[in-house]
Amino acid sequence: MIRVVVDSIRVSLLTQSRVVVLRETEGNRYLPIWIGQFEADAIASAIQGHEPQRPMTHDLLKAAISELDGLVRQIYINDIRDNTFFARIIIDQAGRTLELDARPSDAIALAERVQAPIFVAEHVLEQAGVLFDEEEQSDATLPTPPSRSEEPKPEAETEAEPELNEDSLSIFRNFINTLDLDDRDRSGEKS
Repeated sequence: MIRVVVDSIRVSLLTQSRVVVLRETEGNRYLPIWIGQFEADAIASAIQGHEPQRPMTHDLLKAAISELDGLVRQIYINDIRDNTFFARIIIDQAGRTLELDARPSDAIALAERVQAPIFVAEHVLEQAGVLFDEEEQSDATLPTPPSRSEEPKPEAETEAEPELNEDSLSIFRNFINTLDLDDRDRSGEKS
């Protein structure tokens, strides 16, 4: 197991997909994991120490584990299959160890809330890790996200914009022509 920390959360300018970048604590390998917008926001808010007015899902999980006298010992990203990462939440509770299957994004969001260490299996870093030296890291481009059904489609595959012609614009033109801008001044409204 290799200890990692959250290095950054990034947004692809082309697809608006989010990626959490984990950094090896004693090395220069990085592990980019594509995640959803809500999960990215959950991780970012935990890192920033933001306390929501009402508990979010990861806050609820933290509270439930605590109320059941559990302690999150660590998060372990243990596998990658078909571009999908797998994680385990390791919990100590009443003298026994529990392992819960989780998405890495949820596990990381919980780890940041409870200050639990995050580990990655060596074979996962070997397969999906990216090696940067310090100069390269700031200019680095991340790999393309794996194709998934929930990923936005490239522009060529999206539905075409409706074609605007005189007939489709006439309803708006008629509406604008019926507006009496002088009425606005008489009713006491000012621009």
